Amino acid sequence: MIVIGELINTSREEVEPAVKNRNVDFIQELAKKQEEAGADYIDVNCGTLIKEEVEAMEWLVKTVQEVVDVPLCIDSPDPKALKKGLETCEKRPMINSITAEKERYEEILPLIQEYDAEIVALAMDESGMPEDDQDRINVATKLIDDLVADGVELEDIYLDPIIQPIGTDEEMGEYILAAIDEIITKYEDVHITCGLSNISHGLPKRQLLNQAFVVLAMSRGMDSAIMDPLDEKIMSLTIASDTLLGEDQYCANYIKAAKGDKLVI
Repeated sequence: MIVIGELINTSREEVEPAVKNRNVDFIQELAKKQEEAGADYIDVNCGTLIKEEVEAMEWLVKTVQEVVDVPLCIDSPDPKALKKGLETCEKRPMINSITAEKERYEEILPLIQEYDAEIVALAMDESGMPEDDQDRINVATKLIDDLVADGVELEDIYLDPIIQPIGTDEEMGEYILAAIDEIITKYEDVHITCGLSNISHGLPKRQLLNQAFVVLAMSRGMDSAIMDPLDEKIMSLTIASDTLLGEDQYCANYIKAAKGDKLVI
């Protein structure tokens, strides 16, 4: 499982003032904790700081990459902020995100090409959020085909089928799982990722739903998630699931995590 740590995001009430006030210690500690917990990428998002997002993004990227070895996922709706973050990165970056919307696609594709970036690709087009599994499959197919035609390698695409809260549609879980099945069948080398906690939005005991869903989604082929790596239970479940799905040769990662006291029950 490829874990994209989600905690450095100014939509979180404790992060926004830390970025506004350029609190280096707070941000660097949060980045280090995520890496130590097993994050493979650190997502950086300062999108709530609309008037100063470009400057804030440059500061965030510099601040985070000073203390972690993992690459960064540059996350913004603003192409200018994305470009500033990308040009500041010292390692090969990931961009979050592109869609099948014509304007967004044309804004982001040149950045992917210029910075040789991996890309989170949202299964969304001009018609808005997808409604069911077939909507997701149709949009994902077009988006992946377009990216490949424009020179992006399949293994650099992280397709996000877009999870919406199951509290607003009780079939959402099955829509996502069915979409993953079909996309993986068509494109074996594409990664599947998601904003994991979206599934439980608005419901009590959210962690339980997140934990159950990550296991189900991994069993269908999801191999990445934008998630909280400090949630020890969900990280333990991803490690155990990888082992049970044959993704952990000789159970080496599971044994290493157990010896490092990183597995919780």
